[in-house]
Amino acid sequence: MTQSPPPPRAKSGKTKAVPQGELFLLDSPLHGEIRGERSLMAFPFFALAKNAWMKPLAYNTDSVSIEVRPSASGVATIYDKEIVLYIASLMAAKIEAGEDVAQDFVFTAHDLFSVTGSNHSARSYARLSEALERLQGTQIKTNIEAGGEGEEGFFSWLSEAKLHYSKTRSGERRLKAVKVRLCDWLYRAILRDRQVLNYATAYFQLGPIERRIYEVARSTSDSERMEVDLATFRLQIGYQNPLANFRTALKQIAGADAIPDYRLELVETVGEAEPARRGRKSNPVRVVLTPRVAELPEPADESGAESATAEPERAE
Repeated sequence: MTQSPPPPRAKSGKTKAVPQGELFLLDSPLHGEIRGERSLMAFPFFALAKNAWMKPLAYNTDSVSIEVRPSASGVATIYDKEIVLYIASLMAAKIEAGEDVAQDFVFTAHDLFSVTGSNHSARSYARLSEALERLQGTQIKTNIEAGGEGEEGFFSWLSEAKLHYSKTRSGERRLKAVKVRLCDWLYRAILRDRQVLNYATAYFQLGPIERRIYEVARSTSDSERMEVDLATFRLQIGYQNPLANFRTALKQIAGADAIPDYRLELVETVGEAEPARRGRKSNPVRVVLTPRVAELPEPADESGAESATAEPERAE
């Protein structure tokens, strides 16, 4: 269900701007949509937290194993993932434009914030530094192959991350560019596998659980209905709290109905009841994700007149 890539962008012939006093070219601004690699959508590689998450993460099935270890600053979070998505989008755009693609990327924080909808405050720049540190420090081990190759041992999302500053006459530091080196695993996946899917713009306005629900739906049920039991879905989302808490959270999310492009439903099944808190029992729940169908305008009849159900024109 891989989405067909859009046609290559026409080359403008313009040379990208070189920051004053630096010897590297900028890969930003990003042209096109935010996109992500399918495996990063389907599986829980990031902590569902806004602040530091200090506990290891693990995901294991018969075919997939993922182990994530925190650094001294914690595990990379779902909000830190915005940087990875931005870099993946820059890389995909360069591939489509027929440009040579290396693992090093240089971009401005201003463009990153503009694309992801972050404000341009001093706090955002401080959070960027913290996020880069977690992305470089988090250790990941998985048996998921990338580009036809597997890896033994741990890797980090970014093998290098640097903030390049200049100084004003008063000695104030001003961030000019961010330079990162993407890990081999993700670089191979994007370059060779081409399993890259676009994200809805509204993704960046979602909370942590909603983001993961959208990603799982986008990666596994592009045009088909997805149905899974609650416990399995909890593991795939990467939710760390008890199952009862997850069920409550999903009920609220289903009621809000704010997942872009997908509708979430919880369906109770008749059968042996599951134990709940304080000895109560509840029916097993299955999670159903259905792609939203775009509403089409009512067609005109053969005479060209509007349908009889159309609203009549208002009299002047």
